[in-house]
Amino acid sequence: MSTDFIIGLAGEAVFVVLKASAPMLVLALVVGLIVSIFQATTQIQEQTLAFVPKIVAVFVSIIIFGPWILNTVIDFTYNLLNNLHNYIG
Repeated sequence: MSTDFIIGLAGEAVFVVLKASAPMLVLALVVGLIVSIFQATTQIQEQTLAFVPKIVAVFVSIIIFGPWILNTVIDFTYNLLNNLHNYIG
């Protein structure tokens, strides 16, 4: 195994993690923005008001995008383990 292979594999792993976490992060960002606008217009400065909707949004996104996330991670793992004999030898 060469250094280039390890760096390429690490880069691919980081890309898979970013791709798998993107739906949850985007939905939490949108919900946080909406809650922040609501707090600014009503002048309610309750800190817990910002966290509960984001947590609910992340759970909903896990339920909706869970199969896709699981398939993405399984495909990466399958390709890694399936081609492992090519990289070691």
